[in-house]
Amino acid sequence: MVLSIVHRATGVALYAGMALLALWFAAAALGAGPLGVVHFVFASWLGQFVLFGLTWSLCHHMLGGIRHFVWDLGLGFDPVSREWLVRANLIGGIVLTLAIWAGFVWFK
Repeated sequence: MVLSIVHRATGVALYAGMALLALWFAAAALGAGPLGVVHFVFASWLGQFVLFGLTWSLCHHMLGGIRHFVWDLGLGFDPVSREWLVRANLIGGIVLTLAIWAGFVWFK
């Protein structure tokens, strides 16, 4: 039940992420000045924290969608499989987020 609520919350958070992406595109279209401001905000500790959270939200939501797809196939309903899928969703979201940030942000 909790994972279902988190899945919905991450979906809502992704709407905010799309607004930030649109802001970035708009700033890029307006020129170097506005784009520099957006880059400055995104590079701040708060901006990095928000972008990290959005990355986790995207990874967690994607894995939750895969989990629901597995259930739509009629698989994974027994208690052991259900618990495995929940743990894979939680751990996988964290691992994917750390891998994305390690590969594209921290060690570029």
